[in-house]
Amino acid sequence: MVACLTMETYLDRILDRTRARVEASRRERPFEELDRETRNAGPTRGFTEAIRSGGMSLIAEFKRRSPSKGLIREDVDPADVAGAYERGGARALSVLTEPEFFSGSLEDLAKARQATALPVLRKDFVVDLYQIVEARAGGADAVLLIVAAIPDPALFAELADAAAHYGLAALVEVHSEWELDDAFEVEPGLVGVNQRDLRTFDVDEGLAIRLR
Repeated sequence: MVACLTMETYLDRILDRTRARVEASRRERPFEELDRETRNAGPTRGFTEAIRSGGMSLIAEFKRRSPSKGLIREDVDPADVAGAYERGGARALSVLTEPEFFSGSLEDLAKARQATALPVLRKDFVVDLYQIVEARAGGADAVLLIVAAIPDPALFAELADAAAHYGLAALVEVHSEWELDDAFEVEPGLVGVNQRDLRTFDVDEGLAIRLR
């Protein structure tokens, strides 16, 4: 018998904690309760339409910390930052909501959205339908679907369909040629290239050009 050992990656750790967080949230707020909340969430803002407008379309990001850089800035107000981004010409906002590795929250997303007229992307590691509904109830206009985080094609398609069902745009993130192939299985409206490998956090500065 040959034993094969695999190293746990940054992404593995984040996904393990994300699944545990989803289960804890589900116990606190059942899916059915969250689904009812989506009916009072109001209309979404056109995230895809904003990005497809003429000229440069910048998605400006609010992020408190990252696993690779640590704390970025203390005592920062998402409303102030979002307002500055809008005045600077951003077309949309991206708000980190992952709490353990990025110190984010849905409260940050709500404050940023209330401060501007821009559409807002929930940037998190979505692995469960619950998070799609949570995003809609929390005021998001779009969600990030990371191909590397959702290796099951059936689950990936289910999450993309759920986003559309709840009126959310889906920005599909890829990091390689084969992930790009997987992304187009769901006919995505928007595809983003992350030049940072989420498994190692290494950056390939030429990746976006090659994949384009």
